[in-house]
Amino acid sequence: MENNIEFAKKKDLENPLRHFRSKFFLPKIDQKTIYFSGHSLGPMPIKAKEYVDEELSCWQKLALSGHYKEKLPWKNYNDNLHGPFARLVGAKESEVSAMNALTVNLHLMLVSFYRPTSKRYKILIENNAFPSDQYAVDSQVRFHGFDPKDAIIELKGNPAVDEDSILYTIEKNKDELALVMLGNVNYLSGQAFDVAAITALAHKYKIPVGFDLAHGVGNLEFSLHDHNVDFAVWCSYKYLNSGPGAVGGFFVHERHHGDKSIPRFEGWFGNNKENRFDMNRKFDPINSAQAWELSNPAIFQLAAMRASMEIFEEASMPKIRAVGNELTGYLEFLLKENCPKIEVVTPKRRGSMLSVIFKGDTEGLFKHLVEKKVEVDLRRPNIFRITPAPLYNTFNEVFETVNHIKSYKS
Repeated sequence: MENNIEFAKKKDLENPLRHFRSKFFLPKIDQKTIYFSGHSLGPMPIKAKEYVDEELSCWQKLALSGHYKEKLPWKNYNDNLHGPFARLVGAKESEVSAMNALTVNLHLMLVSFYRPTSKRYKILIENNAFPSDQYAVDSQVRFHGFDPKDAIIELKGNPAVDEDSILYTIEKNKDELALVMLGNVNYLSGQAFDVAAITALAHKYKIPVGFDLAHGVGNLEFSLHDHNVDFAVWCSYKYLNSGPGAVGGFFVHERHHGDKSIPRFEGWFGNNKENRFDMNRKFDPINSAQAWELSNPAIFQLAAMRASMEIFEEASMPKIRAVGNELTGYLEFLLKENCPKIEVVTPKRRGSMLSVIFKGDTEGLFKHLVEKKVEVDLRRPNIFRITPAPLYNTFNEVFETVNHIKSYKS
């Protein structure tokens, strides 16, 4: 790699995804902003407004009849997301659905897959798990009558985890674990976990495995079906650019579909479509992951998501990941070459986000970057999260940002 602006410009011209940048409204605060916070909230796809306006107009003109309109009827609207979601996570269409917020879906999955006994009642989670995941597993453990201090096993790391220690921890606790539940990319360190290896080892001891893909979906490639993951959940407002608080998604492996031994909270939209409107008293589950659906689809949120999914379908995850590897690799190279006070804490197994520690006046550097119109975020208390997202960020923006960091005098 080269440490000059000409190299960055050349890479931008060669970037096979360069034309996707024009499909987004990129944030502008006073003037042009370098937006490296797509790990927290992705920018708005330009078509999102058009698609949401279409459904608003339909509501205005048709009201109830919008559920049965010829083009994209509301009663089946989330069906339009099953294909794109399946391709994003390496699943069959019957194994995914778009519904609810992430933590709601996590609770629904824990109802089905955390089934503790007096001997096997513990849950393995990552160190520095996102607080909402921690709250969810703690509350589920308490619901079943156990003490989280005893029943929750956390991986150790500062902030990243030694990969061998993950497998060692599963081996060590194999007789007590009722569930392995990890965020496949840690929100703080940016470390990605080996989904295949973790799942295979846990299943060797008949321990179910679930992943929170909040920081992975739209960022990394997955093969959830082939790797036999039991379940996964994700949000869609980060790398999937579907808007603040947008509907999330979930995956349930097909081997669990129709298994009557699995408990499940149920609702109207999990009932068979053929007789859903017969209003039967007895629940008749769809023989797919959609049996976990509860209620009517959130049309306006899904309309915005549809705009983003079209971009992902056109770009494809292999290309997105390939360009993402180059962008983040270039960021790491420039930081190490030019910024001696920066320590990169994200391991090589990662997505597009790079977490770094600044060994100086952290708040001062953060304010400096704000003044330079570079948007990153600062977490606990000295970790900067910087994400050059391959669909809309550039090598030139990476180069400019490192120059701004280099120029800061603490």
